Amino acid sequence: MSVAQLLHPSEVKNQVSAAEWQTRIDLAACYRLIAMYGWDDLIFTHISAKVPGTDDFLINPYGLMFHEITASSLVKVDLAGNKLMDSPYDLNPAGYTIHSAVHEVRHDVGCVLHIHTAAGIAVSAQKQGLLPLSQQSLFVLASLAYHGYEGVALNHDEKSRLQADLGDKNFMILPNHGLLTAFGSIADAFLGMFTLQRACEIQVMAQSGGAELIHIPQQVLDGARAMIAGVMRSPQGMGGALPWPALLRKLDLHNPGYAA
Repeated sequence: MSVAQLLHPSEVKNQVSAAEWQTRIDLAACYRLIAMYGWDDLIFTHISAKVPGTDDFLINPYGLMFHEITASSLVKVDLAGNKLMDSPYDLNPAGYTIHSAVHEVRHDVGCVLHIHTAAGIAVSAQKQGLLPLSQQSLFVLASLAYHGYEGVALNHDEKSRLQADLGDKNFMILPNHGLLTAFGSIADAFLGMFTLQRACEIQVMAQSGGAELIHIPQQVLDGARAMIAGVMRSPQGMGGALPWPALLRKLDLHNPGYAA
């Protein structure tokens, strides 16, 4: 029996608002895009999206691979972690800790995306963190935070420290752990992660060559930081709405069915 059959997508769609159903479709697509780009980590890591007009959020059913996730299979929870609709799936407890922490205090954030890629963890394990080596890094460095590793995120006391470290930033590197983006929309969170992941890949590849690296000059960094920070706080945000339809078309070719 398929996931969609098990969870009766038509029944789920009939129980939620049109806005929530669209958010479910976009979030399921985001999960599958992460899998398509090879950034998933079996059933681990997580993406959440706020249910429009509420403080509740949607997150992956713990136990499904990212390429399996559908709009109807997503689990809806409140900030206390209570499931608000029947689901045969539980929550990833570390996922709840991280995502509820952000959604509690960042009312401008509609989507939080967290992954454990090899390149992301490799850069997170470097004492200097992300270096200004690429144009991609410019966008990230304009709004980048770090949150030190405290072990698997099961201790709810960590939430306040994660909140303080994130502040008003859109990108976060979690040393020894992975990457996180927090944006107003699912499309922006994905584009932000694409940019952060690519910056990490470029850094690791550049370092592997063994040659002396060229850092972007500080005056360029300063000018770009002010410009990009303003852009990301504009109504257009990261600009994810522009490539998002094309990404969905690509996904429809390779892994359709996320809207069920």
